[in-house]
Amino acid sequence: MSIIADSNTILHTVFGLPGYRGQQEAVISHILAGGDAIVLMPTGGGKSLCYQLPSLCREGVGIVVSPLIALMRNQVAALRQLGVEAAALNSSMTAAEQYKVKTDLKSGKLKLLYAAPERLMLPDFLDMLADTKIALIAIDEAHCVSQWGHDFRPEYLQLADLAERFPGTPRIALTATADLQSREDIRKRLRLDGAKMFVSSFDRPNIRYAVVRKSGPQKQLLTFLAAHKGESGIIYCLSRATVDETAAALREAGLNALPYHAKLDPDTRSRNQDAFLSEEGLVLVATVAFGMGIDKPDVRFVVHLDLPSSLEAYYQETGRAGRDGMPSEALLLYGTQDVIFRRNMIDSTGAPDPIKRIERGKLDALVGVCETATCRRQAILAHFGETTAPCGNCDNCQSPGETFDATIPARKALSAMLRTGQRFGAGHLTDILLGLKTEKVEKFGHDKLPTFGVGTELDRKTWGSVFRQLVARGLVAVNHDAYGAYQMTPAADPILRGLEPLHLRRDQAATAARETIKKRAERPTLSGRETALFEVLRAERAKLAREQNVPAYVIFHDATLAAIAAERPKDVEALKNIPGMGKTKIDRYGGLILSAVAGA
Repeated sequence: MSIIADSNTILHTVFGLPGYRGQQEAVISHILAGGDAIVLMPTGGGKSLCYQLPSLCREGVGIVVSPLIALMRNQVAALRQLGVEAAALNSSMTAAEQYKVKTDLKSGKLKLLYAAPERLMLPDFLDMLADTKIALIAIDEAHCVSQWGHDFRPEYLQLADLAERFPGTPRIALTATADLQSREDIRKRLRLDGAKMFVSSFDRPNIRYAVVRKSGPQKQLLTFLAAHKGESGIIYCLSRATVDETAAALREAGLNALPYHAKLDPDTRSRNQDAFLSEEGLVLVATVAFGMGIDKPDVRFVVHLDLPSSLEAYYQETGRAGRDGMPSEALLLYGTQDVIFRRNMIDSTGAPDPIKRIERGKLDALVGVCETATCRRQAILAHFGETTAPCGNCDNCQSPGETFDATIPARKALSAMLRTGQRFGAGHLTDILLGLKTEKVEKFGHDKLPTFGVGTELDRKTWGSVFRQLVARGLVAVNHDAYGAYQMTPAADPILRGLEPLHLRRDQAATAARETIKKRAERPTLSGRETALFEVLRAERAKLAREQNVPAYVIFHDATLAAIAAERPKDVEALKNIPGMGKTKIDRYGGLILSAVAGA
């Protein structure tokens, strides 16, 4: 299949970009040469360009497999702003709209077509594609094909048949998160055996990671949001009930917040998602049902009120912040009960034992990031096979966590468990260690045990931290069938017998925790004159977005408006040097921008 356009020319004239980022050029060159590829790039790293640009350069139409209607709609709108003939086929469209798209496809008018995997694999759709010149097939969110991944979707497995149906057509699988096992699963299940693997750095240096012990989460959340007034963000909760309660509490506090979860009626859910994408300064409180594929660039923070299921899920969800490269925050509120609940969720599934072991390992990796006293970014990247120096930007780097030799306290705690028959929880065990003759302690005769009163060197709060970290480390399990009794695991035996040392993290003081929550990364600042022009441009962008019924960022990203405000271009030639100003956008909006600059 012939190359009909130069990639560098398209990069500048259509996308308005001065150059490639990271491995984009290598991926695009490989696809243009007809090769298959598996591309791992972090959210905001520019994955879309890796299939959009080659689709414009190669003869035919680029077919893009996407799991979400909202993502298709926004990407199509953004491409049309660039002057690209793009469309989507999905269930939200009327019969007339679908007919037009199919007509445009048959006539060769389209350069990019987005479709969900289940629609793409329908026999009539495949028959239609068989009579169409296809430039490439891009499978976005490719981690959905992996049964080991956190977003497994069975319909993705059918996409393996594309290898036989369209031999010789380049296929590119793209994802932002996949550990080594998931990468090989993608290769195997999509029959991309000969595909070249492109793995970019998973580092998102603009995101500041912080983990704080959960203590009055609603109050902690309001403290955090007070430092983020007027900014867009996502708050993740584990249950639908918590989503509704949190959204209501935020609205009562005067914040613009909306809920999103699977039990909302479809119209409300769709309205809330559209509002989040189109409005500035809106906070969306959601379950993990929200977010995959959302390309809103100006999400300034992501908060987890509950522990995610794995480090991959955490990375994917926090990655929705700061897609535009601007400083952003990721805050996780973390407690022992979260770990216990997640482990019970894994154990109670009907999954085979090998899958349960893998899921426990993924959860343990996340717990390790929560419990580490060293750089959190180092711990996250190590999980994905990367090494890096301390980032200087996470909570631990900015306020290093303190550790202590907890070998003796841990042995005392484990001994107390064994001597009480492993039938009691942390509260009662702490009473024994502190030598408190409570009614319960005396009832069971536990004041007569050798461990009674041996733990007075620590206070109740510190013992609570010790027990929490023993659970987090997998040294102690919680038996809910026995009313939450703490029980030793085999991993604790060497510590109990004094064969291995144990160092634990000291709990962050309440004042230090509050300071961590209130802390916000510095945002780039414009001068007074630049800010005035930036606000004028934002108002014009908002007006255009309302007229065209698209999110404001589809017209221009904030970064483009900031560059215009800083550079103050005086003519069309100067506009060509502004990132994001391709030929079509200059033709459509150049006059308006130049007038705004001249009048500010």
